[in-house]
Amino acid sequence: MTAAVSVPPVIPSAGVSDGLPPVRFRDLVAAEWIKMRSLRSTPWALGFITVFVIVCAAGASYSDYRNFPGMDPETQQARQFALHDAFPSTGYLSLMLVAGSLGAIAVVSEYSSGMIRTSTVAVPARSSLVMAKVTTVTVLWTVLGTVMTLGSYGVSQLILGARDVWLPLDRPGTVQALVASALLAPVSALIGLGLGFLIRHSAITMVTTTSVLLLLPSFFATNKPWSAAVNHAMPVSAWQGLTQTWGSPAELPADRYAPVAEAWAMYAVWPLIAVVLSLLVVQRRDV
Repeated sequence: MTAAVSVPPVIPSAGVSDGLPPVRFRDLVAAEWIKMRSLRSTPWALGFITVFVIVCAAGASYSDYRNFPGMDPETQQARQFALHDAFPSTGYLSLMLVAGSLGAIAVVSEYSSGMIRTSTVAVPARSSLVMAKVTTVTVLWTVLGTVMTLGSYGVSQLILGARDVWLPLDRPGTVQALVASALLAPVSALIGLGLGFLIRHSAITMVTTTSVLLLLPSFFATNKPWSAAVNHAMPVSAWQGLTQTWGSPAELPADRYAPVAEAWAMYAVWPLIAVVLSLLVVQRRDV
C-alpha cells in the first residue's frame, strides 16, 4: 500500500517560472501609486496641505505689508521679513507633519490590512518593493514640495512687491531657501516611510514620526556644544538654517542654526538612513 504524499503548491516567482515576462520596476512603481491614491484620505490631505502652506505665506506677507509703514528704517531697508514670510514656520512645520504621516501610512496601511503578505508573494524581491515605495513617495512629495514652495514664494513676493520689498532670485539666500523648502517634503516623507517599516504599527509610528520631525529639537538647547550638535542634526533645524536667513550666510547666527554645509548634509543623511533601515528590516523580518 502506497502512502499518499501531500505536495504543497508551488507559487512561482512572477515572471520567472510561469512563462510571464519579468516584473518591471516601473510596474511596481505604478502599483505603489495605485495603492497610495486609493487611500481616501490621501487626496484630501495633499490638497489641504498645498493650500494651507500657500495661505500661510499669504497671511504672513499681508501682515507685514500692513505693518510696513510702522517699521523702523533699518528693518525696512534690510527686508529681513520678506524671505521669512515666503516660508512661514506654521505652514512648513505642518507640511513636515503631513508628509511624514503620509509617508508612514504608505507602509503601515499595508501591514495593518495584511496586504503586505500579498505583495511579498507576488514580488519576492522585497528590496524592489521597498525601492518602489521610496521612488513613489520621493517623486510625489518632490513635485508637491516644489509646487508649494513656488506658490508660497510667488504669492509672498506679489504681496510684498507692492511695498517694493520683494526678494529677487539673485539675492543671496533666496534660491537656497527655495530648494531647501521644496526638498523638506520628500525628506520628511522618507523619514516617515522608514519609521513605518521599522515600527509597523500605526499609532506608535505616527507618534514617533511627529517626535523626530518636530518635537525632539525642542529638548536640545543651543547654548551647549553637545546639545547644539544634536539640535542641528534634526531635520527641522536643518531647514531653519537654510531658510531663516537674509543676505549672506555669514549673517546667520552660528549658535542658533546649523551651518549651511551641515544642514545640507542632514538633508541627505536622514533619507539615506531611512531607506537603508527599510531595506535591512524587510529582509530580516517576517511579514
